[in-house]
Amino acid sequence: MKRFVALARVSSREQEREGFSLAVQEDALRLYANRAGGEIVRLFRIAETASKSDERKTFRELIVYAKKHAHELNGLLFYKVDRAARNLFDYVELERLESDFNVPFISVSQPTDNNPAGRMMRRTLANMASFYTEQQSIDVREGHSRRVQEGWFVGKAPYGYRNVRKDGRSIIEIDSSPADNVRRCYHLYAYGNLTLDGVVEKLAEEGRTYRPSMPRFLRNTLHTILRDRCYIGEIEFRSEWYPGKQEPLIDRTTWDRVQALLGGHLYQSHEMTYASEFMTCGHCGHVITGERKLKRTKAGEKAYVYYRCSHYSRGNHPRIRVTEQHIDKQVVDLFDRIRIEDDSIREWFKTVLTLQTQQSQTESVAQRAELTRQESLLVNQQDRLLNLRLDDSIDEATFARKRTEIRDRLARIKLQLDVLDRSHDETADLAVKAFELSQTLKERWLTADYATKRRILEIVLLNCRLDDVTIVPTIRKPFDVLAEGLVSKNSRGERI
Repeated sequence: MKRFVALARVSSREQEREGFSLAVQEDALRLYANRAGGEIVRLFRIAETASKSDERKTFRELIVYAKKHAHELNGLLFYKVDRAARNLFDYVELERLESDFNVPFISVSQPTDNNPAGRMMRRTLANMASFYTEQQSIDVREGHSRRVQEGWFVGKAPYGYRNVRKDGRSIIEIDSSPADNVRRCYHLYAYGNLTLDGVVEKLAEEGRTYRPSMPRFLRNTLHTILRDRCYIGEIEFRSEWYPGKQEPLIDRTTWDRVQALLGGHLYQSHEMTYASEFMTCGHCGHVITGERKLKRTKAGEKAYVYYRCSHYSRGNHPRIRVTEQHIDKQVVDLFDRIRIEDDSIREWFKTVLTLQTQQSQTESVAQRAELTRQESLLVNQQDRLLNLRLDDSIDEATFARKRTEIRDRLARIKLQLDVLDRSHDETADLAVKAFELSQTLKERWLTADYATKRRILEIVLLNCRLDDVTIVPTIRKPFDVLAEGLVSKNSRGERI
């Protein structure tokens, strides 16, 4: 009985509809083998869903198997020449099997003789298949390019949108629930003083699901969402970004703020007031971290926050944990020492604060001048780039890439200018308000939220060390004077 090796290949749904499905090919191959008085000892399949790497792997397996068992085989069976190879390099491999290993090439629906004329016919068909593949690839790329130029996505819509057909065309529209998740992700990261991990936890607490098959947001998924420019109305194509027709989900101000936070690595590990590198360990110098524990009580579960050294479990390190309430009490005691009862001293202190902020305001004016200069240069670069494109001095891809770079740099400079404008006007007021706030902290501290507490600590304290269970803060000037009680050693106990 004759022995054959066969290959069935279908590379697109259109070919399957035209009658080239794997089932049709397999039936034809087996029928040919039976009529020739033989059988198919090994059938290789390349399905329409196969990736290029998987398709190549299957073809290589066919070649290796045929070479290894060449003395046992009576031929290689294919439905058509273009089913055997989609490029000339692969076809040459099959001809080498025929000439070097004596394994005939057999096309069951396009029979050819094993002679020069027959081989010429097969090569012509192989050339036509190769041309069709290459031309189809060019047509697809041009079609994708035209679609992007018109402002539409190529392929599946990103998270927050969905593909729909309208007037015979595939377009995208907002998918309400995922789109709301995207907006919430940006808002939490931009204005919620949270990290990626913190946003993930917050989304879980709010009961938000990513997809039915994967309810919980993952950290890398969130990072991808926060970096995707499609949410400000752009489309990615060949690693470049182009204006899109989809409705933006995020405003440019929020987008720029998120990118600045991601790029600046402004990271807070949890909403724990004294964690996130606020304190160091007095024993080893490593950072103090926080942990949240749930304890069951008669009234239900209650959360407790403890602080300990990040090297708490190593070597002979003291295994000390301090509750947040204990540290809170020490901080409140510190703020109580800062409080000044005398009104005249309060007015003097406000004057000192105002004078000290003048230098920082002068620096901000210089920074604004430099940023304005950079903005003007970028605007000129933008004009020159447009002229180069109009003169066809640069190609479309280079123009798109440079235009995106300049636009992003201009947006960052605008954000920095806005921050400087705000700080220029508010620095002195902020210092005075911080002092006024320090006089009422004892009443406000325990009801303040996480963000407010962190801001207060950053204003008043330079750094902090935890010795055993006692905090040892380094207080910023001039709050250190307040903490010392505004008493001079040479004043014989009299207040300044």
